[in-house]
Amino acid sequence: MKPNKETLIAGVTLVVVLIFAAIWFMPVGLREAPPLVGKTLDGRTLTLKELHGRPVLVTFWATTCPSCIEEIPHLIDLYRDLNPKGLEIIGVAMAYDPPMQVRAMVEQRQIPYSIVLDSEERIAQAFDSVRVTPTTVLISPEGRIVHYRLGLLDMPKLRETIEAML
Repeated sequence: MKPNKETLIAGVTLVVVLIFAAIWFMPVGLREAPPLVGKTLDGRTLTLKELHGRPVLVTFWATTCPSCIEEIPHLIDLYRDLNPKGLEIIGVAMAYDPPMQVRAMVEQRQIPYSIVLDSEERIAQAFDSVRVTPTTVLISPEGRIVHYRLGLLDMPKLRETIEAML
């Protein structure tokens, strides 16, 4: 018995939906990180591709976010301790944050890691439409998302995870 046209369309549709669902709900450690391309405050173009082989911590933040401000000293310590061993940290300033305010905060807090202005929301969109700050994503040296966190970080656990990658 030959399947009719509707049965074939339904079968193909089901397969496509199942593939999409498998990718979308794939465990975090198996998902490849989206490309991150942005301009840093000092005018450099920064991409995740150039950091392949190193763990990368991407933190979405805003100057008006109290939790983000609370995390900055801990991120600075983490960067100073682990950057010489290979860790890279990228702070992504949200699109709604005025660039002059971001620059002032970076200077005031003496943030040593790269800060990217996401003025067109391309980076936030690529990372599952980030809207809440702080949101932090840890990417393995192989380019896979291994940790995705909304809210304050558990810094001892994060440090342990990163050190295991170095």
